[in-house]
Amino acid sequence: MVMKVAIVTGAGTGIGRAASLALLQDGYRVFLAGRRPDALQETARAAGPASERALAVPTDVRDPASVRALFQRAKESCGRLDVLFNNAGLGSPRALLEDVTYEQWKDVVDVNLTGMFLCTQEAFKLMRDQSPRGGRIINNGSISAYAPRPDSAPYTATKHAVTGLTRSTALDGRKYDIACSQIDIGNAATERTERMTTGVPQANGAIAAEPRMDVAHVANAVLHLANLPLEANVLFMTIMATKMPFVGRG
Repeated sequence: MVMKVAIVTGAGTGIGRAASLALLQDGYRVFLAGRRPDALQETARAAGPASERALAVPTDVRDPASVRALFQRAKESCGRLDVLFNNAGLGSPRALLEDVTYEQWKDVVDVNLTGMFLCTQEAFKLMRDQSPRGGRIINNGSISAYAPRPDSAPYTATKHAVTGLTRSTALDGRKYDIACSQIDIGNAATERTERMTTGVPQANGAIAAEPRMDVAHVANAVLHLANLPLEANVLFMTIMATKMPFVGRG
């Protein structure tokens, strides 16, 4: 059986780490991409015996040359790419819309949207030319792709844009047998959501603690999408803590 190959961006922590470990445990060869080499190595070590199939590749998704080098590494090492999990993301500091600085806006757009586009573009080039042709791209969206939190304009705007990129990728990928999915995640238990246990702002101005779910559920959902045959696709999947405020945002 031919070993499947995956690239995971933002693989050093949180959802990226959990998804990388799930893919490694399932037998994938996984290229771990992220800006912090130490965090990538920690992810690889956490895989135990499967760590021999993990390769840490320090990558800045904002930099086209860095992204090209990542995909070239996968091509030279394995000759193909089966799955790209576009997971790298940056949250925006809470700020009134009128107080968001240009630099804050640009930082979030560069990572969450431009970085995802650059990785998708390189995946297309590799997946369209390999044999057998095709592959799967999974984009990390967010509950914020549907409903914003207060004072989160840069993050919310990029996650809505990710939905447009997902739809275009799914459409433009058809001719190359490339499938594209978006997984929208609500309140997975990671360091980034730790603050939700003590209280975060709600739309009505209140501060309230929010339930979270084990990040392993997200990792298993990513693995399910990755293992679908290319003749089938889940275009959008929402996985969230059951009792989090989303439906009605309350």
